[in-house]
Amino acid sequence: MRETTINTETDVRVTVRGTLPGAGEHARDRVMESLGHAPKPVLDARVRVTEQRDPTRERRVVAQANVRLRGRAVRAQAAAATVAGAVDELCERLRTRLAKSSTRWEARRGRWPHPGSWRHGSERSARPAFFPRPEEECQIVRHKAFTLAACSVDEAADEMDSMDYAFHLFVENTTGQDSVLYRTPDGYRLAQVRPVPEEIPQTGVSLTVSEHPAVRLPVTEAITRLTMSEMPFVFFVDTENERGSVLYRRYDGHYGLIAPPA
Repeated sequence: MRETTINTETDVRVTVRGTLPGAGEHARDRVMESLGHAPKPVLDARVRVTEQRDPTRERRVVAQANVRLRGRAVRAQAAAATVAGAVDELCERLRTRLAKSSTRWEARRGRWPHPGSWRHGSERSARPAFFPRPEEECQIVRHKAFTLAACSVDEAADEMDSMDYAFHLFVENTTGQDSVLYRTPDGYRLAQVRPVPEEIPQTGVSLTVSEHPAVRLPVTEAITRLTMSEMPFVFFVDTENERGSVLYRRYDGHYGLIAPPA
């Protein structure tokens, strides 16, 4: 796959993967315009526009932006059938996150509003659909292994929302449990390796806590479970390292694995 890179004088790096004439210039101009909505100085920004190889995929163009502000990072992504569609949707979502960045930063410093006064999950991501790759072709193509951050549920929700994640794997700092936070139609839901719902502090986000412990599985069986379900990810205790891990579906139909060290 051909890759081209465009640099600008304002530290915006645009990378185009695939045969997409004019995509770099279009993405650069639109993202530069969107950065005007940032409430803080923009240190740098990385933009990637990728053409998916599979011709049967309807939304073949994926656009992603990672913006580094002073004190925090903001991420957004979108997929569409055309470069213009993907970049325009990306910029719309990026502007929304940048505009809210200042408010969220104040909340993250400890001034969370009263529950119900601010729905952290009110802006739900219209995430790109997963490519229905045949089961026999699916494999783990990305494996992230790093020490999980210890934080509160509110901080995890803030990070998840700012970075446009479908879920967030972290150590809940009150219980010390490997935990995963994800969105539901009514807010957020927390799952833990060994749930202790009564010990979770009151949160500023609308939250429910699963009372079911994470199932212990080797990675091979986690793949089977994910394949047989329609869920975007599986939270489980990896029997190899006894840590909470997440196996998730990527937009290209393959799998990704997040597994902290033992």
